[in-house]
Amino acid sequence: MTLAGKTILMSGGSRGIGLAIALRAARDGANIALVAKTDTPHRKLEGTVHTAAQQIRDAGGRALPIVGDVRNDDDITRAVLETQGEFGGIDAVINNASVIDLSGSLDLAAKKYDLMQDVNVRGTFLLSRTAVPILRESANPHILSLSPPLNLSPKWLGAHTGYTMAKYGMTMATLGLAAEFAKDGIAANTLWPRTTIATAAVQFALGGDMMMKASRTPEIYADAAYEILTKPAREYTGQTLIVEDVLAEAGVTDFSGYAAVPGTPDDRLFPDIFLD
Repeated sequence: MTLAGKTILMSGGSRGIGLAIALRAARDGANIALVAKTDTPHRKLEGTVHTAAQQIRDAGGRALPIVGDVRNDDDITRAVLETQGEFGGIDAVINNASVIDLSGSLDLAAKKYDLMQDVNVRGTFLLSRTAVPILRESANPHILSLSPPLNLSPKWLGAHTGYTMAKYGMTMATLGLAAEFAKDGIAANTLWPRTTIATAAVQFALGGDMMMKASRTPEIYADAAYEILTKPAREYTGQTLIVEDVLAEAGVTDFSGYAAVPGTPDDRLFPDIFLD
């Protein structure tokens, strides 16, 4: 199975992991709709929804850039309907949009707490739910959320409680949808990396250039997402998956090519959060 002719609706995707996943699908000739706020360039971050769409086309896919905010119900409805109208259906929803703030509870601004809940949890739930009636018509429907397994260790629950709740909320929403719509053959899974990924979020929120050098490239996430989206949906659902485990199951044994700095041994890479 490939993603040729399949339609993916993704939240975010202007850069980083989301864009890498979109470009991997585009190489098969997939249709990709991106709903994101980045209509104009950010002063610090590269890429807009429009530049991402052009990269998707250059890679061999069809693209539909949709300027919208997953916090807005009307934008979500419009994104789903425009995707269906442009490509004739939806085969996969990827919940990529996410906000990160690792502040402790006493330092986390209430507005930032609300933002994380609105984008990460509510956005994941509403975008997925709104697409379900169209996903039911797909031959192999998938929902994929970029969120971690539910690790209830105090180490992670207490490290950054606001962010932990937001990311775990994405996972719980996804697992709930997997159970609720299993009878319809809609797969819903989450995906999380064992090491940090070289993205703007890692650079600005976790540790700057040194952390970037100790990370893997977004392409490892993209290749794992591709493996999931090409699995039979009825047989592969309700799982909290780890990037490296998915690739190992697919026969990949050497991850050295994914190091942000070529030649960096695996034991020098920085482990991602939420995994023991």
